[in-house]
Amino acid sequence: AGQSHASLRKERDQAEARAYHELRKNGQDEVGHTPEAAALRHYNLRKKKRKGLLIKREKSLAEVLFPGVTPELYKTNEEVFMMTDLVQSKKTHVPFEYYDLPVCDAPALADFRRRHRTQRKNLGARLQGVELKPAPFVLQVKKNQSCKKLCTVEIGPRKTRWMRKLVERQYRVHVTFDSLPVLMRSSQLNYAVRGYPVGFKAPPSYTGLDHDEFFLYNHLKFTINYQEDASGEGIYITGFDVHPVTLKHDDSTCPVGMTEGPKNSPKTYLPLRASKGQDLKVTFSYEVEWVESSLPWSDRWDVYLKDTPDDDIHFFAIVNSLMIVLFLTGAIATIMIRTLRKDISMYNEMAMMEDAVHDETGWKLVHGDVFRPPSFSPMALSVLVGNGAQIGVAFFISMLAAVLRLLNPIKKGHTLTALVVLYVLSGCVAGYVSARVYKFCDAKNWRLNTIMTAMALPGVLVGIFTILNIFLSFAGAATAVGFFTLVALFGLWVCVSAPLVFAGAFLGLKAPKIEIPTKINQVSRYIPEMPWYATPPVSCLLGGILPFGSVCIELFFIMSALWLHQIYYVMGFLLAVLLILAATCAQVSIVMTYLQLCSEDHRWWWKSFFNCASAGVYLILYSLWFLASRLELVGVLPVVVYLTYMSMISLLFSIFCGSVGFLCAFAFNKTIYGALKV
Repeated sequence: AGQSHASLRKERDQAEARAYHELRKNGQDEVGHTPEAAALRHYNLRKKKRKGLLIKREKSLAEVLFPGVTPELYKTNEEVFMMTDLVQSKKTHVPFEYYDLPVCDAPALADFRRRHRTQRKNLGARLQGVELKPAPFVLQVKKNQSCKKLCTVEIGPRKTRWMRKLVERQYRVHVTFDSLPVLMRSSQLNYAVRGYPVGFKAPPSYTGLDHDEFFLYNHLKFTINYQEDASGEGIYITGFDVHPVTLKHDDSTCPVGMTEGPKNSPKTYLPLRASKGQDLKVTFSYEVEWVESSLPWSDRWDVYLKDTPDDDIHFFAIVNSLMIVLFLTGAIATIMIRTLRKDISMYNEMAMMEDAVHDETGWKLVHGDVFRPPSFSPMALSVLVGNGAQIGVAFFISMLAAVLRLLNPIKKGHTLTALVVLYVLSGCVAGYVSARVYKFCDAKNWRLNTIMTAMALPGVLVGIFTILNIFLSFAGAATAVGFFTLVALFGLWVCVSAPLVFAGAFLGLKAPKIEIPTKINQVSRYIPEMPWYATPPVSCLLGGILPFGSVCIELFFIMSALWLHQIYYVMGFLLAVLLILAATCAQVSIVMTYLQLCSEDHRWWWKSFFNCASAGVYLILYSLWFLASRLELVGVLPVVVYLTYMSMISLLFSIFCGSVGFLCAFAFNKTIYGALKV
């Protein structure tokens, strides 16, 4: 039965491949609403729709992206609204709100908040600058709207110059309807892109002028595709498209009873320029067409993921990381099974021979110094290790929640809120780990250590964020966080995170001191001179290569989602990468600590931290490469925003890796010296 099923599936796949190549050969597009276009999209996305660890089952992308969500039914002639989203550009990560543009006012809707009470802003949405507001375009279900003038807006010279800058930097306006982002699509050119441009810039060769001219899109033609409900009680939305038009309105445009809407024509383009001493008068208009479609509701997201990387690439990234882990596992197995067992057996035999001359060599020589607390700032080390443990726990629980479908990564506001809340609640972990390490170092100023654990890293992050927020506020960016949101963040930090850190520190200080298998000598042992490649910072930079290499491929997709507005939803792969990163840091730390002890260097505390923490250096270097090769940022502020956020991410990444490296090196030392008879 299994072979029969496999052969049937193989035949079906071959038939689908033949049909796909035949359609492509005939010039069929992949973005339209025809059954042929839907078949092409289904073939390209077939691997994304087969989900399951061992048994692959066919699922729609709606089930993958929004598990448990049911379609919303709209009744004929029901009044509905579009929702505004951000106005943003890939060339600059300084987005604006829709109503920052000189557009028509929002419709007065008394019951809008009541009808959308489940979509109110959460903390993550506020941090992203996303605010739920109705667009000025009012629709009636299944009722076509011919060209309708909305309003006339007077744009002053200063605002006109700002709009020209938005056009030059390729800003796009984003609105949604029934949770679908608006699309500009062309079956002739076979492309589909989210949002529509504010306007366009025409070169002199096109306009005949001696300078570049800017034109504003002020007329929007919306096409809404729908599918009739089987019961006939309403419709489901399956597509939401827009076609922008630049139109210089006059009395003859948009007449009553007009059947065919305006089209783009060089004779009627609306230049985006104001005469001296006069404001630019712009009339905004729109039209709506409702078109019945055979596309099922469950497949309406296919076109949005048409050009996203295939899941096989993520799988190869995991395989690449696993190869690094297997290589390190082999190295550690050699150390643990062969070298260490041989060393321990030899050392123990020598210890049992009373008359033998004890000629100790290798890592046993430093058994009396290996657990000597670090001479340089044990408080800083314990604070960093505690914060790294907090970061790791928060991200692990977040990824696990996403894999278990308790968290939907497509809803970025909810995901960001969950990350912030889980980080705050993980403060007890930071306090406990920091207190245990600090107590082992026999340090006495435990109050200051606890305060630094609670305040140092969050204080640095909040300080950087606040300074950046000031610049964003001056620029009028939508991502500039309001005063009350900053107060809420400060409240979470002071009233929730800090008390949890103190509670964790109390438990850590009450716990018994970590026992060690050897006694510490009164006088520190002399450390022989090391070769240049075995001393910091060279040794630390070498140690960070493998942890960064284990995540570098998946990192490309993550940064594309962050900075190029792509959709990222494969949280199972991200959780696997997180676990592989932790395993790689652990193994690198163990190998390098063993080699260091064999060289009779017992100062492993800070070195074990920086051996893995240096991966953050490679992350910031990678972000600079990404900035130079993938991003086309325009202006100083967008570059500052990018570098600031990537520096904060690299800092968190570095502290997490360093924490894992230190804790694993400490456990490794306890294990090998506990096996000795000293």
